[in-house]
Amino acid sequence: MTSSVSPQPLPPGEPRWLDAEEQKAWRAWLYSAQLVLDRLDRDLTHRTGISHAYYEILVALSETPERMMRMSELADRCLSSRSRLSHAVSRLEERGWVRRQVCAEDGRGQLAVLTDEGFAALEGAAPIHVEGVRRELFDRLSAEQVQSIRDVGETLLRHLDPDRVP
Repeated sequence: MTSSVSPQPLPPGEPRWLDAEEQKAWRAWLYSAQLVLDRLDRDLTHRTGISHAYYEILVALSETPERMMRMSELADRCLSSRSRLSHAVSRLEERGWVRRQVCAEDGRGQLAVLTDEGFAALEGAAPIHVEGVRRELFDRLSAEQVQSIRDVGETLLRHLDPDRVP
């Protein structure tokens, strides 16, 4: 909702409505991000049988030492609930791409481990994924716009999740 009234001090608890330009920026960012992710997911699923969510799990595991990670850390990394991640890992186990093992340090935690077959599936999907990212995002933007997206993203990450800022 937007307000055409000039900004004035608000009583405590009153919403700070978006002005018309903020509303346009919010909607453009929200819808474009959703559309890009939807197109990447559809293309990747259609061409490889791997959903974007599963792809991100495989990527996360591939980037860690020994291609393994605690399930709780993997859920955090993939911005997933633990139960949703557990379900996804079960599906990846059925394909032979991931296996679970007990954490040697404490014997309670579980690790997700990327198998050689899972790594091979990821290697096959990666060119298709990057092609989609280029087609749907980077090929549409100037170098200055790419830098702006990075600046905005890093600013938001410093606020929302400082550990993810490169």
